[in-house]
Formats: sequence, structure tokens, C-alpha cells
Amino acid sequence: MKTLTALRVVAGVHAVAICLQPILAGVYLNGSGPAMRLHESIGLALTFTGLIQLLIATIWWRSGGPLIAPAVTLLITLGEALQVAMGYSRQLAIHIPLGIALIAAAVAFAFWTARQPTRVQVTV
Repeated sequence: MKTLTALRVVAGVHAVAICLQPILAGVYLNGSGPAMRLHESIGLALTFTGLIQLLIATIWWRSGGPLIAPAVTLLITLGEALQVAMGYSRQLAIHIPLGIALIAAAVAFAFWTARQPTRVQVTV
């Protein structure tokens, strides 16, 4: 149960942070250089957060949770690593649609974790 709570918190933080990314990109396009540096920093932090989320999702799965949690988290984290690479190489034709897909996946995963029932162990 504590693992699911930790997963919910990390997935929620992950979803909020990834939703900031297009806002910061838009502020940068509006002429603010510091917004791009913040966009870069959050992008790198998202990949690290994805790894933490993957660890927690794997622990939850190993303790009886569904396999879909670490599987989806792995896909999101790999996508974020690709996203960072596409951003640094200025491949916007991939970077922008991939970013949209990652936002949708991270937010959907956060909502999915929030809807998962907590297991209650009854001892007789």
C-alpha cells in the first residue's frame, strides 16, 4: 500500500512537471531565453523522475500490483530519453509530437494510478 502511495505521488509530480514543458517552450518562443534553460532542466529532471517512477512501479508490481505499471512507465521513460535527444538535436518534427504523446501518457498514467484500489490484508 505504501508503494502505491509513493507511485501516485511520483506519477502526479511527473504529470505536473511534464505539463509545464509546452508552457515554457511557448514562453521561450515569446522571447524569454531563461524559459528555454528551465525547459531543458525540467526535461532532464523528467527523465530522472521517470527512472524513480520505474523503480517504484517495479516494486509495486513485484508486491502484487499489475505488470502494466512498470511497462507503461518504461515506455514513458524511454520516450523521454528520446525526447531529450530530439530536443538537443533540434529535431522539432519529432520533438513536438512526441512531447504531446508523452504528456498524454504521463497524465493518463497518473490518473490510472489514482484509480487503483489499495489492497487490504485481512488476518484471521
